[in-house]
Amino acid sequence: MGWADRGIEIKTPEQIEVMRRAGLVVGRTLELLRESVRAGVTTGELDRIAEDHIRSSGAVPSFKGYSQPPFPASICASVNDEVVHGIPGDRVLADGDVISIDCGAIVDGWHGDAAITVGVGEVAPDVVELMRVTEEALWHGIAAARLGGRLTDISHAVESHVRSQPHPTGGSWGILEEYVGHGIGSAMHQPPNVPNYGRPGRGPKLVRGMALAVEPMVTLGSNRTELLPDEWTVGTTDGSWAAHFEHSFTLTPDGAWVLTALDGGEQRLKELGVPFGGS
Repeated sequence: MGWADRGIEIKTPEQIEVMRRAGLVVGRTLELLRESVRAGVTTGELDRIAEDHIRSSGAVPSFKGYSQPPFPASICASVNDEVVHGIPGDRVLADGDVISIDCGAIVDGWHGDAAITVGVGEVAPDVVELMRVTEEALWHGIAAARLGGRLTDISHAVESHVRSQPHPTGGSWGILEEYVGHGIGSAMHQPPNVPNYGRPGRGPKLVRGMALAVEPMVTLGSNRTELLPDEWTVGTTDGSWAAHFEHSFTLTPDGAWVLTALDGGEQRLKELGVPFGGS
């Protein structure tokens, strides 16, 4: 394993293949959770489903015991005005809620990390639009990445797509700036940070063997947040609802390969007219 400047970990093709295995565990776990979200289920029940699936797949949950204070669960479950890092527990999901689920898994020491936001039953139209815009911004960010390009090409594409979309109530979208994407590999969070805003053409050069987690977090209102008393959950200060989508990807000579997407990102990348770099 080599290291580029700025502490960026450069993976071998063989190490990327192991990350793909971890990414598939994450992707399949998130699809299972998407199917399990319904009114009446608790966030704690979703966490148990996730941990069982991750461990039965031969992987280890990335989140459980992470950092200080140690994160106590295998997924982050953030509901409505909670943006990220929500702790699963007794909260019962109700019709009309949205839940952002972040999931990580480790296979043979290598990490995968991805997130989805899911509506519970029938969700308000402005929240449906929020989820659409946020997920599309994720894919536009990945599609902007090219070998030889710069990291903030991704950031600029995420922000540009969000800003280009009309707000359903005539306001402005809130793009979180305090919380960003990141490098990923032998640790879940590594250099470089991947902001969801900024000018293109800046930051580290994108080279083969880098792996990045891109994760736009967007609200219907302000981008200002507060840390709740549990020392993990991040909520909006104005109570506006939020969405969070994430994928981990790498670049090959053929194009982008989304390690946590079940199809490697092939369909969405082709829809955006960019080459697919997976196998």
